[in-house]
Formats: sequence, structure tokens, C-alpha cells
Amino acid sequence: MPRGATLPGAPTREDRIVLHVDMDAFYASCESLREPKLRGDPVIVGMGYEAGDGTGAVATASYEAREYGVESAMGISTALDRVPRRSEHPDDPDTAWYRPVDMDFYEEVSEEIRSILAELSDTRRVVSIDEAYLDVTERTAWPVAEGFARHVKQRIDREVGVPASVGVAPNMSTAKIASDHDKPDGLVVVPPGEVAAFLAPLPVGDIHGIGPVTADALSDMGIDTAGDLAEADPAALRDRFGDRGEEFYRRALGEDPRPVEPRGKPKSLSRESAFDGAVDDFDQVTERATGLASAVAQRARRRSALYRTIGIKVVTPPYDVNTRARSLSGPVDDPELVEDVALDLLAEFDGASVRKVGVRVANLSFSERDQADLQSWDDVGGELGEGSGNENGNGGMGDRPDRHIDDQARLFDYE
Repeated sequence: MPRGATLPGAPTREDRIVLHVDMDAFYASCESLREPKLRGDPVIVGMGYEAGDGTGAVATASYEAREYGVESAMGISTALDRVPRRSEHPDDPDTAWYRPVDMDFYEEVSEEIRSILAELSDTRRVVSIDEAYLDVTERTAWPVAEGFARHVKQRIDREVGVPASVGVAPNMSTAKIASDHDKPDGLVVVPPGEVAAFLAPLPVGDIHGIGPVTADALSDMGIDTAGDLAEADPAALRDRFGDRGEEFYRRALGEDPRPVEPRGKPKSLSRESAFDGAVDDFDQVTERATGLASAVAQRARRRSALYRTIGIKVVTPPYDVNTRARSLSGPVDDPELVEDVALDLLAEFDGASVRKVGVRVANLSFSERDQADLQSWDDVGGELGEGSGNENGNGGMGDRPDRHIDDQARLFDYE
């Protein structure tokens, strides 16, 4: 048989049935699961937040809270300006319930969901605490794929009690876009042969792996939709973005050959967040960086990961990517040190306009305590730290825009 030939009866790439299961405002949903009185009200979960104070950053805002303009990665103090605490104004409906992050509880809920997904799929890639890909090609068929996906949603809702959005497509990239298309509690099916038409009118930023900075750079090239990207010159994209440019192009065409399979442990963990335009207020930048530092350090601790390097990334106008890092004398698990080093490195950019900021820990090693649970790392594809910082495995915080996929940080829910 010629090399690369397909065995008779073997599924082609278009025959594949891939589900992307994405929990809706997961941390807030977990809090409402624990406290049913919160259901239907604005709920804001803060990283680095303690009850009654105004520090930290928004990790998740429920969809009701988002109606007040509260966004993930926003400072808690800013969120309080937009929607006060319900505890201080119990009779005012224009208030929100504020809760600190409780990762132990969220992990328990996530484990229940993972158990269901394991029953319903042959292979899966869990990319975060609230997000997974399933290959269900051998479990169902395209004519009944929607019913199968609905069954997945119903089991999670019935057995766990939290909502999920599901996208169904022939590949991972399109399935993720589909799950984002009808949130919350949505279900979108994109059958073979309809992928390109589904993608064409969508904003280019909807393509998996393209964040706000890259979307702005593409817009400067006259590329605003996935259809524009699919018709662009691949050579020009490669010149501007390196190998990722061709990857963007292929995904806009609806092509994504990646198999749904677990990945190994990450070499680094990073979290980053883009502002709405350039920000000149350095206090706002440091507040955002503080929340990101806490997120990275806590995620490393949950996975028994020690680190020897702490770094930051700062994107300044127009799209200049600046990275700084500091090596440590030995591997540590020290959240306060991550914050201190990150803010110390960030001080260099006081007075600069900042479009985006990120925090990273690298040169990871893992303690023996976690060896028995390495399957969790395989299941989460190098997450909860998303490989090297995001699900695209972009290598964390590279020093050039064309070597970096600026996907949004998964500590913060950006559905």
C-alpha cells in the first residue's frame, strides 16, 4: 500500500466527528450549584479576592454580570464600580454576588464532568478545567451527531448540574468555534461540506488561536473575516506571522488535521490578558498583572509544578512584544515570589502604553506527590496550564509576534 494511503473503510478527516464541550462561565456556575440562591443573579468570582475587599481580578463573570459590563481579567475594584455587592445593598437588584475562587471545589465538579466525558468518548483532550475535545467518530454518525451531542449536554446538566455549550464539526478548530457561536447552553453542528460556509462571515478573531493583537494586525492587512483570511495570500501571511500564518490560513479554510489525543506535561505555564486598546494607566496594568501572577502560581501549585524562571510579556503599540525573565537559584513553589518578580520586571514599562500583559513560569519540574496523577496531565493536554500557556502550544511568551498565538488566558473565562 502506498505510504499515506487510507485503509478501506477507515474514516477520512471529513468523516471525523469532533465535539468541543465548553462549560459556561464555569466558576460562576459552580458557585450557583453550591448556592442555588445565586441562580439568575449576577455572580462575580475573583482571583486574589477576599470577601469584603476590593482587590484581585475577575476570574469569571456570569452572563447576568456581563450585562453590567463586567469582564474577565477586569480588576475587582472596577467591577464594584459597575455593579456593587449584593451583601451591602440586599434590596437592590442592580447588584452582584461576589465570591472568591475556590479551585478545590471547581476541580471536584470538573472531575465529575470528566468522568461523564470519558464514558462517552474513545479519545479526548481536556484542555482546561472547563473545556474538552472528544472524538466520537466510533460512537455515533453524522446523521445523528446532533442527538449525541445533546445527550452529552443533558448528562452533564442532569448529573452535575452545570450548563455546557457544545460544538460539533469534523475537526477541533471548527468545533471550538461552533461551541462559542451560541453561548450559553448552546449546541451548534457544522457537518462536513458546510465548514467553509459556516466560517466565512465570522470575524477573524473567532478563528481559534487568533487573539485581539493578531486580529488587529490582520485587519491592518485588510483581513477582517474568516472568508477574507481564506482568500489571503498564504505567502504574505507566512511573511508576517511565520509558521502560524499558514496555520491561520488553513483553519480559515476549515482544515485542521490535529488528532484528538492527550498531550504530555508542559514546559511552562503562562497567563495573559489584552486590554481594550492601549492603556496608559500603569496602576491598571499592575492590577491586571497581579491577578495573572496569582493565577499562574496557583495553577502550578495545583499540579505540583516547581519553576526556575519567572517572566512577563508586555505588548506595546503598535504590536511590539517585549519579554523579560529572571532565573532563580533553584526550583520553587512561591506565589508571592511570582508576583514580586513579575511586578519588578514590569516596572520597566511604567509610563508606556500597554495593549497586553502576561506572566509566565518556566523550566518546570514536578514533585513526586503528583506522579500518581500524571494521567490528569495527559487528560488535560498539558493544561490546566494549556501546554505552554495556551491550548495552541505556542511556547508561552515568545519574543516575536510571529512566534506567538495570542489566545486569551484560560484562567479567565472569555466565552
